[in-house]
Amino acid sequence: MLTIASRLDVMNRLGRAMADPTRSRILLSLLDAPGYPAELARDLELSRTKVSNHLTCLRGCGLVIATPEGRRTRYEIADPHLTVGLRHLLDAVVAVDEGVPCVDEKCECCA
Repeated sequence: MLTIASRLDVMNRLGRAMADPTRSRILLSLLDAPGYPAELARDLELSRTKVSNHLTCLRGCGLVIATPEGRRTRYEIADPHLTVGLRHLLDAVVAVDEGVPCVDEKCECCA
């Protein structure tokens, strides 16, 4: 059973992962199918180093798992519940008040 502290940890890990546009793009790609760093880099038009660094972060957050396959490593969403949850989040309607400025000066989504 999850405690409030462990639920808060899950929320913080999800928030950290999704706060970065590159990590969000990687998660969106992995929602469709498992992926390999070189293919993710090609498909997302990113460097392999950047993809690998973000995959390491996602693994550290517990959101993706890595499975060695010979000389390659396959990455996928760590838990089917997470896949379902992310799909539900994508279906959510976000009510944005265009007249209210974002309080975060570094925010990229409100620009």
